[in-house]
Amino acid sequence: MKKFAFGFAVMALTIASAAESYRVTLLEPSVINGKVLKPGDYKVTVENNKATIKGQDSVEANVKVETVDKKFGTTAIRYLQADGKNNVQEIRVGNSKTKLVFANADQSGL
Repeated sequence: MKKFAFGFAVMALTIASAAESYRVTLLEPSVINGKVLKPGDYKVTVENNKATIKGQDSVEANVKVETVDKKFGTTAIRYLQADGKNNVQEIRVGNSKTKLVFANADQSGL
């Protein structure tokens, strides 16, 4: 019985620490962590409060994963415009309650 309980605990720990990944399409040049990403399809992988965005370009950024009360109908990107650039503030993941909030976006204008 101890082996089963230990195995189950290890499996649960492995699942809990697994990275989450999402697909997102940027329709316009978008800035994340100071880097301009070209329009296109990207894969966003989140692990340990770090997002890795890979596609035509790639970048890593600190991110906070939040859970909201109601599911988002579609994936949406919220921008903060500064100096003529679209800084990604958050990504709301469609058909889920997940919101990725990027720490690098200056929110002083809100």
